Amino acid sequence: MKALFEVMRPGDPDWALAESIDAARLPKHIAIIMDGNGRWARKRSLPRVAGHRAGVEPVRLTVETCARLGIDALTLYAFSSENWKRPRGEVDTLWRLLRFYLRREAPDLMKNNIRFNALGRLEVLSDQVRRELDETRRMTSGNTGLRVNLAINYGGRTELVDAMNAIVDEARSAGRLDALAVTEEMIEARLYTAGLPDPDLLIRTSGEMRISNFLLWQIAYAELYVTDTLWPDFGRKDLLEAVLAYQGRDRRFGGLSTAAKGSQEDDSLAEALGVSLR
Repeated sequence: MKALFEVMRPGDPDWALAESIDAARLPKHIAIIMDGNGRWARKRSLPRVAGHRAGVEPVRLTVETCARLGIDALTLYAFSSENWKRPRGEVDTLWRLLRFYLRREAPDLMKNNIRFNALGRLEVLSDQVRRELDETRRMTSGNTGLRVNLAINYGGRTELVDAMNAIVDEARSAGRLDALAVTEEMIEARLYTAGLPDPDLLIRTSGEMRISNFLLWQIAYAELYVTDTLWPDFGRKDLLEAVLAYQGRDRRFGGLSTAAKGSQEDDSLAEALGVSLR
């Protein structure tokens, strides 16, 4: 938290929000569906690619803010497996912007001790893109701070298919296919996100109320936060508001809230004493 206040000034709206955050209850993993680039451009009578270019700066600011907050992992939905359906010119621009971002941000990733990774079916990407991804991953592999994951050519369903196929292939190779019994732990170990904590907080920009095939397994108990802000307008204030909203939630993971547990314990004690609290 101290590192975050270094880039703000007292009196700023961001400062007041940051002061309200409980550093002991930060989400370990934040996932973001970055949506609204096209609508941002359309509102300004600009081509869609202008919205994608404007969306690069919020990525940089979000990564920096999460690093300064002390978040463990940040996963950004950059390009879905369905995005190939978009016009060729728009898709090509997205890949050029990705390569530009990786080259431009590499020094800051190192300076801020950030580890980079890419998630998805990366083998179908161009050689140029894969080289940039591999080099950034290799360069930052020794860093120990925030883990930034870009979901690229990613789909939650294909991730689960890939995990299941890996389990089946391994069992077949070991001659144990007939006795195969799949467990949750086996699936989790073969997801693209293996080794990462599941997201505690999923943020979606642009106001759309859907998860768009993103981290279907991992967000089973994530807190969902939807903002009407379009991604190119998403700033530090928006991220801090999402974190504060997360800290206001009662996370039960299928169990009882703290208040409900207390009430249940009181009832159990009363029953043991043969009295009624009703």
